[in-house]
Formats: sequence, structure tokens, C-alpha cells
Amino acid sequence: MPQPTLAALAQDLASGRTTARALAEACLDRIADPSGEGARAFVSVNREGALKAAQAQDELRQAGASPSPFAGIPISVKDLFDVAGEVTAAGSKVLKDNAPAKADAPAVARLRRAGFVLLGRNTMTEFAYSGLGMNPHYGHPRAPFERAEGGRVSGGSSSGGAVAVADGMAHAALGTDTGGSCRIPAAFCGITGYKPTASRVPREGAFPLSTTLDSIGPIARSVACCAALDAILSGSEPAPLAPRPVKGLRLLVPTTVALDGLDPEVAKAFEAAVEALALAGAHIVSAPFPEFGEVATINSKGGFSAAESYAVHRRLLAEKADAYDPRVAGRIKRGAEQSAADYVELVAARRALVQRAAARLAGFDALVMPTVAILPPRIADLATDDDAYGRANLLALRNPTLINMIDGCAISLPLPGAPVGLMLAGAPGTDQSLFAVAAGVEAALSA
Repeated sequence: MPQPTLAALAQDLASGRTTARALAEACLDRIADPSGEGARAFVSVNREGALKAAQAQDELRQAGASPSPFAGIPISVKDLFDVAGEVTAAGSKVLKDNAPAKADAPAVARLRRAGFVLLGRNTMTEFAYSGLGMNPHYGHPRAPFERAEGGRVSGGSSSGGAVAVADGMAHAALGTDTGGSCRIPAAFCGITGYKPTASRVPREGAFPLSTTLDSIGPIARSVACCAALDAILSGSEPAPLAPRPVKGLRLLVPTTVALDGLDPEVAKAFEAAVEALALAGAHIVSAPFPEFGEVATINSKGGFSAAESYAVHRRLLAEKADAYDPRVAGRIKRGAEQSAADYVELVAARRALVQRAAARLAGFDALVMPTVAILPPRIADLATDDDAYGRANLLALRNPTLINMIDGCAISLPLPGAPVGLMLAGAPGTDQSLFAVAAGVEAALSA
């Protein structure tokens, strides 16, 4: 049975078919179930605080004073967000002794003001630096796909949030996306994830990976869910989502990089989706996207994530290197290889890339590509094999990173069958039009 969308939950709350407390209790029971993924998907749960908040929203609703239609819906947040009174550990042991945050991050505060009930903090890749979602300190949340057969990664870095939403432990999750960290977990867990234009949502109070590429977005169960959350997070005026008809859409399938080396299951699902959109009347253009061919060269010395994370971590690494996940520490240390001149050149190269990519996208309603080139790898295959881990990580991050590098917005939609995501992307600042396109595509593929 499909998990409910935010709109369905809002209707149930408004009609009295359920209460915020009942929703919170159901989620908390799922988190606590020893046969489930709660212990791996959450690093901490505030049961008492969540139930008090849910009760308060029920009382506000009875008084006719609900702050939004979604008031009382339980959600979770990635471990790198400041939540007042809690330590922001960012998936690490390095920061566990830090003082608790004095205030909520703006993104968290906006969700609270809308009445969402915060259940707890989700497991993530340490310091958000991987596309696979494994964490040696807090465990590896397992994707729903073939879970009974040993487990596959749930995608990084917002791994626990995607598992929580997929398993009904939360009805949405707040994540971040620097190179795919909302979209990869969504694809691997069969749900929907959104990466906004980076400047759209305030990033204060979120522990940084790359101050250039970081963005804050939702993981949820539909395009409409993500659009509603994005409106709250960005401080936009809420508006009904009007799906664009697929007939007449101009969709660009980039043949440069994005279709290379796909797993057979990914290629088959993607081709079927593109064919279905064409049959529904979309005008599909398959063409080179030369800017994507430049990304690997631009990032050859580690790119923004290495340089900017090293600036944050170099003193911590000098003091506490043994406390880091070695795979994460190794990636951060690559930032030491970049000179000031390298970084200046990196900034200039990316600026030119963004401008040229936006011009290339001007005649299209969206880019269309597989979210991730591979199915979620088996955890056992990566646990002790650094080479296999490195290969899988690069393939997981490759397609989503293309969009971060052009400062675009993008959404990952689940396709039927094995966990494959369909990514739709647009130029910077086209978030609202992308949601409309994505809603139309979602409806067409569901039909």
C-alpha cells in the first residue's frame, strides 16, 4: 500500500480522520521497531518533544488556529542542521562534544512555523561527503530494495532521511544536496527528492560541505509534496501546483556523459520512461551537452567540495584525524592539493560553465536523464573494498553533480520496478516551472 502524500495527510487532519498525535505515535512506533531500520536511519529521536509538539498542533487545529494545512505532520531532519538545544554532529563523532545549537537553522525554523512536528535527526554520510550513505559510526541505513537479501546502500548523503520516508518513519525529510545528496537517496529508495537552485533556501545553520554548491531541499513522496515543502523552505507564497501537460513539452536528453556506463536495468527503465513521454506527446531531443564533458576536468583536483571542506576541517583533522571516517578524511584532504590560483581558476571555470549551460537550456522545458547511473550497490561489496567503494561513489554522484555544477534545479522521480530515478532539471532560478513540468511528467508516467 503506498505511503500517504502530504496533501492526503493534510486532508485527514482537516477532516478529523486522524490527529497529529496519532501520526506522531505511528511514526515513532515504526522508528522503535527492532525489526526495522529506525536504529540505522536515526542518530537521535526526540519522542517526548515530538508528542508535545503534536499535541500542541492538535489543540491549535481545534481552536481554528493551525499555522498551515500541514500542521501536525511528522518529519525528520538531516543531522547537519542546527536544532535548538541539540548538538549538530553532521554524522560524525568529531563534533559530538560541541555545545548544543542556540537556535534552529532558518530551514528548520520555517518548517516548525508551518506546524511540522520534528521527530529526530537522520543518519547521513559523515560531513555529507559521499553519494552512498554509509556511516561507520552510526550504521548504514538500508534501501528497501532487496533488504531481506543482506541490504543495499540507501544513497548519500541524506541516507537516513530517505529510508525514514520510504519506510513510513517520517512523512518527509529535510536534506541537503551538494552533488546529489537529496536525489541519490530518493532514487535508491523509490521516492522523490528535490534540489533547488542553491541560493533559493537560506543555508545558515547547516554544517557546510561546499559553500558554493550546497543547497537545501526536501525528500518526500511526490512532486506536489516537494513543491509544498520548497515553498515553505524558500519563503515563497504557497500556490496550487498546476501540472504542465506533457504534450508539447520540449525535453532534452543529454548524450554527453549522462548516459555513459548505465546499469542495464537503469538504461531499460530510462528508455521506457522517455518512450512513454514521447508517446504522450513530448518532443524529445537527444543531443550533446558539451558543458557536461568539461565537469570532470574542472573538478580534477577535487573541485569545490574538497577545497571548501578542507578550509573547514584542516584544524580538526590536525587534532582528531583518527575520529574521522577514513574514506571521508581522504576526500577532504584533497583540498590541500589546491593552490589559491587553482581555486580562482575553478571559480572562473564554473562561472563560464553556468552561463553556457543556461544558454543551451533556453529552448527546452527541462533536461531529462537517469538520476543515478547504477542500482544501489550491496553494502557487503563496499564495506571493506575501498576500490569498489570509490568506483560506486563516483558513479552515484556523476549525473547529479552535473546539475550542481551548472547551478541548476533538479528533481528525481521514481520509476517502476528496480530503484531507478528519472531526473528532470532546469536552469538556475527556474524552480517553479520545473515543478510544473515534473508534475505533468509524474502524472503521465503514472498513467
